[in-house]
Order: sequence, then C-alpha cells, then structure tokens
Amino acid sequence: MVPVLMGVLADHSVNVLDMDLSVTHRQVNTGILVEIPGAAVAGAVHKDILFAAHGLGLRVRFEGITLAQYQQWVEDANTSRYIVTVLARKIEAQHLGAVSEVASQHGLSIEHVERIGGRVSLAARDAPSQECLEITTGGQPKDLAHLRSDFLELSSQHPIDIAVQADDAFRRTRRLVCFDMDSTLIEVEVIDELAKAAGVGEQVAEVTERAMRGELDFNESFASRLATLKGLDESVLSAIAEALPITEGAERLISTLRRMGYKTAILSGGFTYFAEHLQKKLGIDYVHANELAITDGKVIGEVRGDIVNGERKAALLQQLAEREGLSLDQVIAVGDGANDIPMLSLAGLGVAFRAKPVVRAQAEYAITTLGLDGLLYLIGYRD
Repeated sequence: MVPVLMGVLADHSVNVLDMDLSVTHRQVNTGILVEIPGAAVAGAVHKDILFAAHGLGLRVRFEGITLAQYQQWVEDANTSRYIVTVLARKIEAQHLGAVSEVASQHGLSIEHVERIGGRVSLAARDAPSQECLEITTGGQPKDLAHLRSDFLELSSQHPIDIAVQADDAFRRTRRLVCFDMDSTLIEVEVIDELAKAAGVGEQVAEVTERAMRGELDFNESFASRLATLKGLDESVLSAIAEALPITEGAERLISTLRRMGYKTAILSGGFTYFAEHLQKKLGIDYVHANELAITDGKVIGEVRGDIVNGERKAALLQQLAEREGLSLDQVIAVGDGANDIPMLSLAGLGVAFRAKPVVRAQAEYAITTLGLDGLLYLIGYRD
C-alpha cells in the first residue's frame, strides 16, 4: 500500500511533510500531510490517488489546510508533552473516559494512544492478564501535583493505576533501579517470619505493620522487634530464605533490566542474609541491608553497624548514583513502606509498589494492580 501511494506522490513531485500509520486488528489507517505545487497538480494528484486507492481497496478522504494552520502545526511541535500510562488487569471504556476527562480538565489534549501491554485472549478469560495503554498528550498542566492527585483519586475509584511523566530524555535514559526488599521484591516481611519461628509472630507483625504505615519511629520499632528474636537458632535462617515468596513479576523485571544494561540494588531495612540470598537468585548488583548479629549459632537480638532506615536508604541511593556516574533523574526507586519515602522522593522515578496509604499519597507514581514487571511499562518498554 505505502509504496504505491508514495509512487503516485513521487510522480507529481509532491513534498511529504508528515505521515502516520497504524494497524488495528488488520485495519490499516494512515494519514499523510503533503505540500502540492499548484492547483493543477492537486487535481491530478487527487485523481491518481483515488485510482490507486480503488485498486488497493482503500477509502480516501482529502482535506485542505491553510498556510496559517500548517504554521500552527509546526509551532505545536514545540509544546510540552506528557505521557499518561494506564495499567490494569483489564482496561475498560469507562476507565479511559475518566482518564481522558481528568487530562482535559488539566489542559492536556490527547494526541496518540497505543497499547504497549500484550493482547488479551478472550478464549482464556480466567487467565492472569495485564494491560497497559500509553497516552501521549500535548500541553502543560496547570498544576502537575494537582493532576497527579486527581489521577490518584481516580485510581482509588477504579482498579487501575495511572502515571503521568514528562516526555523528556530522562524517561528513557534511566540506568539504576533501587528496590526495597520486604513486601516489595518478596511478599513477606522477613522479620515477621523470624518472629514466627521465635514464637512471637503476632506481636512483631503488629509492630511491623504500624512502622510501615509511618505510625512508629523506625529505629525504635526495629530495635524492639529485633530484641524479641534473641536466642533464635541460626539454623532457621536458611529454611526461611529458601521459602521466601518472590513477588509477581520480579524475576521477569530483573532479568529484563539486566539485558537492557541497568544496574540494580537492594536497599533494605531487613537483613543482609536474606538480601544476599535474593541477590544470587535474581542477579542483583548491589546489596545494602542490616547485618544480623549471631554469636555461637544464636541470634542475639541486635545488628552490627548502623540501622538501614529511611534516611540511610536515601543516602545509599545517592552514593550508588555517584558511583555509576548517574544523575538522580536517571535513578528509579521502588518500595512500599514509610521508610522508603525518602528514597522514593529522591529518585527521578519513585514508585510506591502495593504500598501503604501514606506512601501512595506522597509518591508521584504507584503500581497497585499489576506485578513488579509493571514498572517496565513506566519506562517505555512494550511486551
């Protein structure tokens, strides 16, 4: 199709100014903006295009534009653009309608919509699925923070996640991803698993939950929980490490990032024993966590060195960025708890993953509906 149409235009020395082509379920849609040298040539081009289109089984519509309209189109190329990413297990028309309405209210016009998630099978409706649409918008939001707040509110009303990012160079040049471990790379809090083995599971789990919601000082709550593990036999650590449930999408995400040349790190308020186990299993580059003190084969209820709290995580993220020669805009941070907020705020892309309400409210980006590999959509990768 394209060679035939281009051949017709070439025969008449037509200048092609712009072109777009898309295929939706085997239906080809293309738009071509051309400059035609004179009215006489325009009539001949119309006739020859219609003749060629008839032979190809195409429907053609012509529309003339003025020089002023063309000049406005040229100037519009310099306007700001934002990428709105919609993620869900299933994206419905009502979701897109609501997203479009919010975007419009904030001064954004939709220019292009593309599915970057895999196609959904209707023959296996019960199979796990994940969908993603990438919406390119033009314009400058009146208040970007307010726009993100409205999208967050929309996400609370529907089973969707919505992220809005400036369509700039940093979006595709990020090179370091720093992960929290507990309830992020793995589906449990390791200290709670250790507490179960020590017979104080419920007591510790309640404190952990409150600490992750930001209701307790992290250092104090960590020390109190750690003290309850005193006397635990070292032998239980191996069994817990082997049984750690990896979060949905984590292995696919890490392997993809490695192939694309990203560096990855675990920055955890948990323990190095388990973080290093994950490092070997997933292929993580860097690990920073708390070293669980063990004497004579027994946990003594303390850690060696400073506690890796929220402030320490942010400092480590900055150190790793400097080590890799990256700006903070090129760093991604992913976490779920209140102690992750400092590093999420520092990174160019801070993602609250299945996070506590206080974290979602403060993070600019969130993934709740999909697995960890949903992060790939936010950095522009397609299935």
